[in-house]
Amino acid sequence: MATERQVNHGVDVERLGEFAARAAENPDEVRLGLGARSTYEGTCAHSLAKMDSYRLGDETIARDTREYTIQYGGWREVLDAGGWIGPTDRMEPIEVALSALASCINVGITINAVANGVDVERLQTRVRTDCDPGVLFSLADLGEADAVFENLTAEVEIESPHLDKDQVDEWARRAPVYTLVSLAQDVQLTVNTPAEVAADD
Repeated sequence: MATERQVNHGVDVERLGEFAARAAENPDEVRLGLGARSTYEGTCAHSLAKMDSYRLGDETIARDTREYTIQYGGWREVLDAGGWIGPTDRMEPIEVALSALASCINVGITINAVANGVDVERLQTRVRTDCDPGVLFSLADLGEADAVFENLTAEVEIESPHLDKDQVDEWARRAPVYTLVSLAQDVQLTVNTPAEVAADD
């Protein structure tokens, strides 16, 4: 007689455990290769971003339905003050990065809650920061980039019958985007000119 599978928050708990065990034994099989691209749209600060294919272990996954797009820009009032003609409101990259951080903290908490048999009745994470655009507008030296953001906070509101605040804090810090923004990352920036691109063909 087949046993009924245990589903918690939309996840088959047994399969999650099997995936975690596989990852522990063969970490290269579950390593992710991720990417995105953004194309300038001809108006200062406007770009159209798309998700690239991704890699899971040795397999590359590319589907047309995964080519999600985001129209980036800025805040209408700020653009208007800065001289943009006919400014429109668009998602601003900093805000999207903050929403990604908040959402990824939720991911870190819920995946670990499911894996540890902890039920979460309600979860909301709010991320805020103060931003000084001086470096962006070349009003401050690039060497002052570490002072662009101040007061970066993440506030987690959670309801759970078995709440352990220290455990939730640890799970939140396991979120990959938390690691991306909180730890020093070595971004290898390459600038290609048309002549170099042609030479690569």
